[in-house]
Amino acid sequence: MERRWSVEETVLVAAEPERVYRAVADVRSMGRWSPECRAVWVPRPPVAAGTRFVGLNRRGPWVWFTECRVTRADPGRCFEFRVTTFGMPVARWGYRFAAEDGGTRVTEYWEDLRTGRTGRAASLLGRLFTGTRPADRHLVNRAGMGTTLQRLRQALEG
Repeated sequence: MERRWSVEETVLVAAEPERVYRAVADVRSMGRWSPECRAVWVPRPPVAAGTRFVGLNRRGPWVWFTECRVTRADPGRCFEFRVTTFGMPVARWGYRFAAEDGGTRVTEYWEDLRTGRTGRAASLLGRLFTGTRPADRHLVNRAGMGTTLQRLRQALEG
């Protein structure tokens, strides 16, 4: 199987873009939406561009931390952060919000940044910590995005 370096998933949520943005940008609530994220620690809330936070993640028996920094925080339009491990780039995660049909089209996206000089080491660490081969990470992330977006939709529409 050829390694995929990015994936995205989309859902329509019956809520205005600013409300959906606030839910996603409250990264301390990410454990409610994501099937891998269990908790997030933000040393200096509220979250804005440049804010750093740490995520605690789990999938099956594997548990790992992520070091993250918010790179875009544009209310109602986009929220994005970069993930590193031991100072090495791992991924870019983000959400785009677009008003549509009385609601918001939410697109979650992921880009694998484990390339270049540190890519091999970051890929190896990723496999050790998460139990997922780099070539399969996009499949795991796509499934997780579907779950995340459905949980987000249910919470905001419920």
